Amino acid sequence: MGVRIGRKCTFEGFICIKRTPFGSISIGNGCRFLSRETSNNMGLNHRCMLSVSPAYKGETAMLVIGNDCGFSGVSIWCFKNILIGNNVRVGANTIIMDGDAHFDDSRTAPPASIIIEDGVFIGANCIVKKGVTIGANSVIGMNSVVTKSIPSNSIAIGNPCKVIRQINI
Repeated sequence: MGVRIGRKCTFEGFICIKRTPFGSISIGNGCRFLSRETSNNMGLNHRCMLSVSPAYKGETAMLVIGNDCGFSGVSIWCFKNILIGNNVRVGANTIIMDGDAHFDDSRTAPPASIIIEDGVFIGANCIVKKGVTIGANSVIGMNSVVTKSIPSNSIAIGNPCKVIRQINI
């Protein structure tokens, strides 16, 4: 358990990292985090925030970020497992959460892992919800809410996010 940051990562502005016991964060090599309001031409609502806190006592939670990824003012809140592949780009002010945060409320379901595969591009102001897999090389359009898995090599947009076409790579 703990926090591991790979080689040649860059941080523009301050990043907020929160981890409770039994939570771990692993950031690959060459990742870039933009956290100043003016780090991105769109403007950032807040600094990058990475938080790992197991949902239930006695469990573990793990956030793993691959190599050469880029983030602008992103909020990632992990209660179980969030796995982000290599060469992933996440646009300004995006939220990625694998749980609902209020586990003592009977109306919420337990957390479910999120997998974002290699080469994914997530546009600004998106929300990625629990239990979702975004397939390799997919593009998620701005302001989308990803509630269901998206296959590889897709362009998907909307609320809820839906595939509008396949990409030939």
